[in-house]
Parts: sequence; C-alpha cells; structure tokens
Amino acid sequence: MFDSVRGLWGRLVDNARGRPRAGGEPSAVAARKSGAKRAHNLFEAAAAYVSACAEDDQDRIEEAAGWVSPEALSFGVNELACRAVIALARERDESPRAVARDLLGLPSA
Repeated sequence: MFDSVRGLWGRLVDNARGRPRAGGEPSAVAARKSGAKRAHNLFEAAAAYVSACAEDDQDRIEEAAGWVSPEALSFGVNELACRAVIALARERDESPRAVARDLLGLPSA
C-alpha cells in the first residue's frame, strides 16, 4: 500500500515539475507542452483506475493514476462510487444506504 502511495506522490511531483518519468515516458505536463496527445479527464482516469483495480492489473492502475493528480483521481473515484451505488439501488429498488452496506458486507442497519 505504501508503495502505491509513494508512487502516486512521485508522479505528482514529476508532473508538477514537468520531468520525464522512469523509462523515458514524459510527464503529463511535458506531454501537453509538446503537443503530444490530449490530456485525460478525471472521469476517464477514475473509470480506468477502478476497472484496473477490479481486475487487479497493476500496470493499468499505475497508468491511470498518472493521468491526473491524486486529488482529482480521488474525487473521480468517489463520484464513480456514488453513481454506481445509485444505479444499483435503482436497479434493486432499494435505498442507496442498503446497497452500499450490502456491497461492503455490512449488516443491514
């Protein structure tokens, strides 16, 4: 866990400074300055990050985490979780609270 936090922090610092990453990959800031490809938005990053986590694909997790700042990724993941719980609650005809507790394996309140 600490390795992923350390990796996220390192990418954040590299992006802020515009330095290339390990393996010669340019940071997001450097790529934007050079006119490479368009930047990913936080919802694309969150969707890629969560799906990679669900599939336990560490390479994709790290790639998606590098697309946006850790704060933006956290916001996107939170928004995705809220939308997913609401969609499941509507599908199941249950309250979002009941669905969230069920997904986490908690007893119903």
